[in-house]
Amino acid sequence: MSDPVANLQALVRLPTISRLDPADTDWAPFDALIALLPELYPATHSALSRELVNGHSMLYRWEGRTDAPPTVLMAHYDVVSATDEGWTHPPFAAELVGSGTDQLIWGRGTLDDKGSLACILEAVEAQLTAGHRPEADIYLSFGHDEETEGSGARAIVELLESRGIHPSLVIDEGGAVVEDIFPGVSGPIAVVGVSEKGILSLTLTVEQHGGHASTPPRISATARLAAAIVRLNNRPFRAGFTPTTIEMIRTLGAHASSPLRWIFTNLWLTKPLLLVLFGRLGPETSAMIRTTQAVTMLQASQAANALAERAVATVNIRVAIDSSVADAVEHVRRSIDDPLVRLDVLHPNEPSPVSPTSGPAWELVRSTIEQAYPGTIVTPYVMMAASDSRYFARISEFVYRFSPFEMSTEERGTLHAIDERMHVSTLLRGVDFYTRLIGRL
Repeated sequence: MSDPVANLQALVRLPTISRLDPADTDWAPFDALIALLPELYPATHSALSRELVNGHSMLYRWEGRTDAPPTVLMAHYDVVSATDEGWTHPPFAAELVGSGTDQLIWGRGTLDDKGSLACILEAVEAQLTAGHRPEADIYLSFGHDEETEGSGARAIVELLESRGIHPSLVIDEGGAVVEDIFPGVSGPIAVVGVSEKGILSLTLTVEQHGGHASTPPRISATARLAAAIVRLNNRPFRAGFTPTTIEMIRTLGAHASSPLRWIFTNLWLTKPLLLVLFGRLGPETSAMIRTTQAVTMLQASQAANALAERAVATVNIRVAIDSSVADAVEHVRRSIDDPLVRLDVLHPNEPSPVSPTSGPAWELVRSTIEQAYPGTIVTPYVMMAASDSRYFARISEFVYRFSPFEMSTEERGTLHAIDERMHVSTLLRGVDFYTRLIGRL
């Protein structure tokens, strides 16, 4: 019988760190994980076909009884980098700590996203052992570079599209089961991403004559760049509610305590007040109502006593679903208002289409969450991070982003940070969610 905890530990111990430059990636752990999966999940690899796509991404096919449109269950197995520094337990040791309901698996990738991969495979293994065969095909899509460029997922989509495959349901990582995220609402909330923001990076570059730092010009390259950053920071994007966010407010507001319930369910009157409230509650709610911009990288002189001949800032932008990449670039250009600061656009992706919040696909996701997590309120939302699922919008209009894990505010803060870990009970509930879902397909 499969051991979900031991299996996830084995996966986490392989440091599958993806790098922006594939030449910098150590591919040995990726090859080791691909080779390990048949040992951990023998029934799955006996019954399902597997093909490698774009080198290290994996596409499995579980053949169904009919030729109805298939379902795609997604995860990625690459992780962001981590060293032992600052971690309570080493990031790739996958130590099992504690006991009972407080038992935790520590390690990079437990929540993002090897935990999802393990839950999917555990559920497939369990349903195969029980003799289940789905009505229509089920594909498992496991990307190898989601944390960098998503080339594996793009290649899988191109492959499926070339075969004329248009899934009736796609589920990838995204929202989770959370608490204390919405004012006035107590108890668990399952947030399901029905779209995700667009994403791009902009570089702001100033080039001018350098020289010795003892004789600086009135405005150096770094000073000009700094002034541009300050102007940009003082000009946030406009705030506004998209229809998806309005639906989320109405869904959750119906469960809020008074007087907040009245405020959330009478948006025709209270919308201006709520825009102000969302902008002030914190970074998460503020990001829900606008395109965001953040300066994440700075480069300038290579010596303390030398003027920079080239100063560069990288701005990461997440584009609201009612906007566009072009709108975002123009906003930055107007805000900076300096022709000596050059803008270059890197890796632009438009916001994803919005998937329906009614119909068979949505109802299957919603009702399965309610079965696996009784008493949970299910709501759509716009995912603010990027995922591989955005590529699948090319071949399906039913793309949903939900990680079936209970995550506290503290645990969400460990994503891409130190001390990432997962409760064992969370892992087992995730397995239960996918087992139920597959059983209904």
